[in-house]
Amino acid sequence: MNITRGKKATAKKIVIYGTEGIGKSTFASKFPNPLFIDTEDSTKDMDVARFDKPTSWTMLLQQVKYVLNNPECCRTLVIDTADWAEQLEIASLCAQKGWSGLEDAGYGKGYQYSAEEFGKLLNLLSDVTEKGIHIVITAHAWLRKIELPDEMGAYDHWEMKTSKKVAPMIREWADAVLFANYKTIVVNVDGQGAQKGKNKAQGGARVMYTAHHPCWDAKNRYGLPEEMPFNYAGIAHIIDGFRAVSNDPVKNKPAETAPAPVKAEGKKEEASQPMPGTGLTNQPPATPEEQIFMDSNPDNIPQALKDLMRENQVTEWDIQNVVAARGYYPGDVPIEKYDAGFIQGVLVGAWGKVYEMIQTMREKQEIPFN
Repeated sequence: MNITRGKKATAKKIVIYGTEGIGKSTFASKFPNPLFIDTEDSTKDMDVARFDKPTSWTMLLQQVKYVLNNPECCRTLVIDTADWAEQLEIASLCAQKGWSGLEDAGYGKGYQYSAEEFGKLLNLLSDVTEKGIHIVITAHAWLRKIELPDEMGAYDHWEMKTSKKVAPMIREWADAVLFANYKTIVVNVDGQGAQKGKNKAQGGARVMYTAHHPCWDAKNRYGLPEEMPFNYAGIAHIIDGFRAVSNDPVKNKPAETAPAPVKAEGKKEEASQPMPGTGLTNQPPATPEEQIFMDSNPDNIPQALKDLMRENQVTEWDIQNVVAARGYYPGDVPIEKYDAGFIQGVLVGAWGKVYEMIQTMREKQEIPFN
C-alpha cells in the first residue's frame, strides 16, 4: 500500500455564483488560458477562446470530452453557466423519457434522475482536472426563503440557481464556492435611527464571500478571508501555485494558444495549428472536405442535431441510413419529416450510440443489423 504525506498539487475546481451582471464571466476570464463552454452567449463581447454555444446536453458533454482528450488546448475550462447547462440536461432527459417535465416521473423522481445525469458532467470535469486543467463553473444566484424546523419565522438565503438536488452536488464537488454580490450599506438620513427613521442605501462595491453564512452558501479550503474584493488577484496565488509546485512535465507544458481573435478591422491572424471539429470559434476557413459535411446539413434540420452532425462531420445521408437500418423511417424520408420527439429523444439524446452505428456502417460499407 502506498502512503504519501504533505500537500498534493492538483488543478482546482472553483465555483463562482452571484447576481446577474456582476462580472462572473469576466472574473473567470482572468484564469490561466481559459476556454469557455458558453451556454448563454455571455462572452460574445469578450476576447476569449470559446467553443460553439452548445445546443444540446450531448454537445456540451462532447466539448468537455474534447478537452479531456486534448489537454494542451487550455489551462482552464470554464462552464458558463451551471443553471443554463442544467436546462440543457433536463431537456435531454425529458426528451429521452418522453416527459413534458420532470414532474411527469412522479414525486421527486424526475429531479433524482436529473441529478444523476448532471453528475456525469461533474465526473467528466474531475477527470479533466487530473490532466492538470483548472475547472471554473459559474452560476446565477437567486434568493430562496428558508424555514428551519422548530424555529419561528423564515429568512432569505442566496443560493445557486439550479435545482435543489444539483446545487448540493456542485458545492460538494468544488474546492471553493465563491458568492459574489454588491455590498450595500444602509445609512439613516433623518437622525431618527435605522429602525424608525428614513434610511438610504449607499455603496455598491462588488465583493465575494468565501465562507458559509446563514444568508449564502460559500466555502474554501485555502484560508481565504471571509469577505474579499471581487477580483481574480485575491485568489491568483492559489491557482498559480499549482503550476509552481507541480513536477509533472506534461502538466507544466505551456498550453497552446487558441485561434487568434478577429481584429477590429475585420482581419484575422492565421492560427498556427487549426483544430477542425472542435467547435472553437475564430478558426481558419474550413477545408474542402469539412465543407462537404457542413453543406450537407440543410437549414431545416433542428439546430441541436445539426450542431452534433457538424461537430462529428456526419451527413444527412449518414443519419437517414442509420434510421432506415433500425426501421424507424424509410431511407428516402428527409430529417425534417422526422418526429420532433424522435429527433430530440433518440438522435440527440442517444447521439453516442447513433454515431457509433454510423462509424460501423462507414467501415463495413454495409448495414450491420438484423
